[in-house]
Amino acid sequence: QVQLVESGGGLVQTGGSLRLSCAASGRTFSVYTMAWFRVAPGKEREFVATIRWSGGSTVYADSVKGRFTISRDKAKNTVYLQMNSLNPEDTAVYYCAADTAVALKTDPLVFDYWGQGTQVTVSS
Repeated sequence: QVQLVESGGGLVQTGGSLRLSCAASGRTFSVYTMAWFRVAPGKEREFVATIRWSGGSTVYADSVKGRFTISRDKAKNTVYLQMNSLNPEDTAVYYCAADTAVALKTDPLVFDYWGQGTQVTVSS
């Protein structure tokens, strides 16, 4: 099993920045990719960004490209999501996910492990 714990959410004004963290523990050697998803009020889970643990290849949703950056610290078993130029449409609960497959994917159904989520609220 892999445990994921997110942190770093909060309330920020439009144009502001936040950095989310996701610390992984347990059988982390089985994890090949990690990702961030979000669930906005009244909407379905949406892919945000994903990163391959080895090599660092990334994929972003069009809605966040150029504003968000996903990165990882292998020594700390932690993945980050740096979010800049935030706007009210970014308001959501953000979830960290881990996958034991090598290929980068954006479908939440294929991810094996999930964190509990962290709330991000952007005020106008």
